[in-house]
Amino acid sequence: MDELDANVSSKEGFGSVEKVVLLTFLSAVILMAILGNLLVMVAVCRDRQLRKIKTNYFIVSLAFVDLLVSVLVMPFGAIELVQDIWVYGEMFCLVRTSLDVLLTTASIFHLCCISLDRYYAICCQPLVYRNKMTPLRIALMLGGCWVIPMFISFLPIMQGWNNIGIIDLERISKPRLGQDLHVIEKRKFNQNSNSTYCIFMVNKPYAITCSVVAFYIPFLLMVLAYYRIYVTAKEHAHQIQMLQRAGASSEGRSQPADQHSTHRMRTETKAAKTLCIIMGCFCLCWAPFFVTNIVDPFIDYTVPGQVWTAFLWLGYINSGLNPFLYAFLNKSFRRAFLIILCCDDERYRRPSILGQTVPCSTTTINGSTHVLRDAVECGGQWESHCHPPATSSLVAAQSSDP
Repeated sequence: MDELDANVSSKEGFGSVEKVVLLTFLSAVILMAILGNLLVMVAVCRDRQLRKIKTNYFIVSLAFVDLLVSVLVMPFGAIELVQDIWVYGEMFCLVRTSLDVLLTTASIFHLCCISLDRYYAICCQPLVYRNKMTPLRIALMLGGCWVIPMFISFLPIMQGWNNIGIIDLERISKPRLGQDLHVIEKRKFNQNSNSTYCIFMVNKPYAITCSVVAFYIPFLLMVLAYYRIYVTAKEHAHQIQMLQRAGASSEGRSQPADQHSTHRMRTETKAAKTLCIIMGCFCLCWAPFFVTNIVDPFIDYTVPGQVWTAFLWLGYINSGLNPFLYAFLNKSFRRAFLIILCCDDERYRRPSILGQTVPCSTTTINGSTHVLRDAVECGGQWESHCHPPATSSLVAAQSSDP
């Protein structure tokens, strides 16, 4: 992920009131990201049922990445933005920029892996999901989320490949100005405030390659995966509704809708809406930055520093939103959070389902008996607890909770 990290905020800097407001806002974003991601990691470590769900390995790794972003990247950017100067030296600027690109790209890769995991779990048969998402494949996917970003962060940035051609651009495009400072130096040094900044400029090949790898390919995969999940969730809800209507009309009297299948239909609809929220937040946070990142080299780096800073921090906010989108919306995670925050209060512990019987509703359609298997959410996964005799069954719920 290319970034123009804390560019020139303004020629005069911020006033006292503006600095207080800005510092308060940035501190709130950083604190929200740290506490939210820590809570997710602690919840999975303490809850044995959460550790049994494969998707949660991606969520924990995502929380760890976002925690590193909020600890190693955001604070230095906030200090530079508020103080209007970079005081940590050239080498640490390169290291911090490399960490920024590495961690934010890894965060986006984790979001992509979660979407693919949910696609196989919801849109495919359970056996297909078990064959696809083996422990080895999950480990390889997690490893790829960390290793691949290295090739667009530390390697090119420390070697200076992202700057190739930018120095000559100023001399070729504006030779008549007779300026000694090229475009990089002019953005790094503010003559009005006599301040230096940690800036990160990219040439056209690096901007295109890095943006495509870090954002556009994962974004395309997420759109395709979540679209299929959305369609499947709506189909499940429609199938349950049709079976209920067919069962009631076949017996010639109005029957109350089966409680568990109705709950499942509502869950499918809610899951579809949640997916829209997830994709909307992801696009809102990262699309402005990566669109600007590709456009800027082609317009001679004329995008204002304030725009870069705003889009960059909009992407950082995504690291604070991820715990709410991927964990807080899950009932099993919420229960684990309440146990942690309420000091192991027994009221929030998971009730035992041993010995419970879940009723099953049967309907007769076209002379054949169909059984609605009611699903029970166990640790975030949906399990069938209905075992009817030899009948033709329609399984309305598949695999795990979206």
